[in-house]
Formats: sequence, C-alpha cells, structure tokens
Amino acid sequence: MKYIDLTHVFSAEMPVYPGDPKPEMTQIAFADSQGYTDFRITSSMHVGTHMDAPLHMLKDGKKLSEYPPEHFFGKGVLLDARDKKIDLELLENKTITRGDIVFIMTGFYKKYYTPEYYKLYPEITEAFALKMAEEGIKIIGIDTPSPDRPPYRIHKLLMKNDILIIENLTNLEELRSHAEFDIVALPAKFDAEAAPVRVVACLAS
Repeated sequence: MKYIDLTHVFSAEMPVYPGDPKPEMTQIAFADSQGYTDFRITSSMHVGTHMDAPLHMLKDGKKLSEYPPEHFFGKGVLLDARDKKIDLELLENKTITRGDIVFIMTGFYKKYYTPEYYKLYPEITEAFALKMAEEGIKIIGIDTPSPDRPPYRIHKLLMKNDILIIENLTNLEELRSHAEFDIVALPAKFDAEAAPVRVVACLAS
C-alpha cells in the first residue's frame, strides 16, 4: 500500500481568508525548563486544509461531531480541472457512485502562499454542484480556498444535500496516474462547524 498526503502543514505562516485573523502557534512549555514541550493554538477553523460541515452555512445544519467515523472513508474520484471550467464536461468518461469522495484538481494550490490565492481561484458551477448532489457523493474536495464566493450559493447547495466540503487540498497531481484509490479524510472531532482535516490517499501497491 502507498499513501499520499494531500494536506498542507498547519503552521502560523498559513495564508488566511481576507479579514480573518492569522493563526497563532505559541510555545508555552519548554523541555529545558519545564521538562516537556507544549504549544497553544489560536485559530479560526477555516485555515489550512479543513473540512466544512453544514452548520457553517446552514443555521440548523449538522456539526462535524455528528458524523460517524465511516463517513470519512471512501472511494476517491479525481477530476482534472486544470485550465478548465468546473462544469459537467469534467464528468465525461468518469463513473461516480453514491458515497464517493470527489476531488477537483485545479493546480491552484501552487499559489497557496501568494496574494492571488484568495483572489483568483476558480469556482464550481451550479450545474456541477447539482450533479454531485444527484449522484449522492458524501464529500467534495478542492485545491483552492473555496468552491465559490459570496453569497456562497454552492456551499449551501452542497450542504443542503449533506455533502461535506474540504478546502485547501494539495498534491492532487500525484493521483493522476492512479485509476483507483481510497481516501481517508479524518477531521478533528470538534463540536463545531468545521475542523482541520488530515487527508490521505491510499493506493494499492
């Protein structure tokens, strides 16, 4: 079995959505003096590679802590959207079944530490989002900061259909040559609308 990490490193240097506070990672205990090491984290949920639950956009939506662990494992499907519109054409010659985890590769993760990252990212079309809901996928992920922009119609459409959203993926290009792979996407079990998530692709050797 081979494993590919699709997760950005969580650090104080991560870019943040314009207007959001920067994350802080402060060392509060040191091995030389206290005999152990400890860090304190102060951060919004929506930084780095993270997962959004319906509560993020829907008043009465579910929290991540309400999902069973099996919801975060599944068959992965990679859609190549580099230099393409994220529309129904991406689904040509692709088979998507109920419960799949669909990842959209735009290549935009390469701009992660640049000013363009939160300004110029591509968006998912409504037709594409509706098709994902129709197919019954359980998680959608993308290597950009968001599937859409205000007023977040795509977020809400997906979440109303109980589709979790992973933002800020990385390394999706490493999956291009693999026809089949499984995904493990385990978020921290926070009683909240979102959480950091470690996303790993599992490939048969």
